[in-house]
Amino acid sequence: MSSPTAVAEVDTAPAAVPFGEALRFWLKLGFISFGGPAGQIAIMHAELVERRRWISERRFLHALNYCMVLPGPEAQQLATYIGWLMHRTWGGIVAGGLFVLPSLFILIALSWIYMAYGEQPLVAGLFYGIKPAVTAIVVHAAHRIGSRALNNGWLWAIAAAAFVAIFALQVPFPLIVLGAALAGFVGGRIAPARFRSGGSHGAAVSFGRALIDDDTPAPPHARFAAWRLASVIAPGLVLWAAPLAFLIALQGWPGTLPQMAWFFTKAALLTFGGAYAVLPYVYQGAVVQQGWLSGAQMIDGLALGETTPGPLIMVLAFVGFVGGWQASDLAALFGPDRRFVAGAAAAALVTWFTFLPSFVFILAGAPLVEATHENLELTAPLTAITAAVVGVIVNLALFFGWNVLWPAGREGPFEWPAAAIALAAAIALFRFGRGVIEVIAGCALIGLAAHWARGHAPGVLP
Repeated sequence: MSSPTAVAEVDTAPAAVPFGEALRFWLKLGFISFGGPAGQIAIMHAELVERRRWISERRFLHALNYCMVLPGPEAQQLATYIGWLMHRTWGGIVAGGLFVLPSLFILIALSWIYMAYGEQPLVAGLFYGIKPAVTAIVVHAAHRIGSRALNNGWLWAIAAAAFVAIFALQVPFPLIVLGAALAGFVGGRIAPARFRSGGSHGAAVSFGRALIDDDTPAPPHARFAAWRLASVIAPGLVLWAAPLAFLIALQGWPGTLPQMAWFFTKAALLTFGGAYAVLPYVYQGAVVQQGWLSGAQMIDGLALGETTPGPLIMVLAFVGFVGGWQASDLAALFGPDRRFVAGAAAAALVTWFTFLPSFVFILAGAPLVEATHENLELTAPLTAITAAVVGVIVNLALFFGWNVLWPAGREGPFEWPAAAIALAAAIALFRFGRGVIEVIAGCALIGLAAHWARGHAPGVLP
């Protein structure tokens, strides 16, 4: 039984949090935010709602619902939102930035090891096991999202249409998102019950008085004003346009860096449904159209992204690093012996243009969110987009599976060891509910053993 003192403590809101204390927490979060969006949101809920009581359950879920409507990584946007609510604009920038920066530095280091030493037997063997694990992880993601999103025939039809569009007709991903949003807009009026969002996240519960509680008035900086909106949008446009203009002046529009800046700006605006949803678009653009990296390299990059903290969309930094490392015009710009510098610069550039829109969305839109509880007009299109995302992810799983099981192409041999590793990873995920890090680590060790057992020569992948 709780003591009167304990009850009194719970009934009393925590003291105001100094900016320095919040900064230390956001930095810690940047290093421990494993597990994808669900895991990251769970960590924030446990720390901010239950343990520290910086924000109430209801206000936390209210912010999360808004972040889920936006394109971009919802966990990073949620951190930005709460940081902004607590410590104004700089609080949001610090919270969102520290959610990303540790992952960026870790990925740059891992990408360098991959490009410099990836053909060594040790690294090649590890990735031989990681690739089929990633295929199983993508299949599991499609099942996880689909089991929540596809709860009626209308949404199943949208998912199937999205799969056919991208798999058979090669329809660009942006058009699939637009078509799904239009279908949701129309379907929400014809059959509104079929397009209600299922992402309510459950009923709010109380963990005691919070610093930002249910009835805490919005602070002055969280109240909407037209001048505040302009003060966010105008600098945001400058921070996007000025670097792009500089890159165009440096290389010309066809250069690798301007093309990356423009492409990943578009990718940032299309990440409805998380990183798995935008990866087919990145594949179409970065692999097929631009040739910045190969399909096999993209699978490896997703594996690295799965094993590092931060948003999974940080895999785009790997795409930038590999593209910068291999680009001939960047070798001429930075020097042929400075490929690490070229790769790191491209990774940083990709990260900037990928996450800048998320900061603008939060800092510009959060005051409106604080003034209202929900916007039902967005529910039906968002539900339809989520359904389409399931079909797109299934296509991604097929692409990965093909490259893993027939790495030499249609005429090449079937990789039975890789198939066995993929099956083992799927059983671990679906049957035993093991975490992504555990599955990747276990499959990497199995792959290393299989690679060495088959006696491949150094530098030759199975």
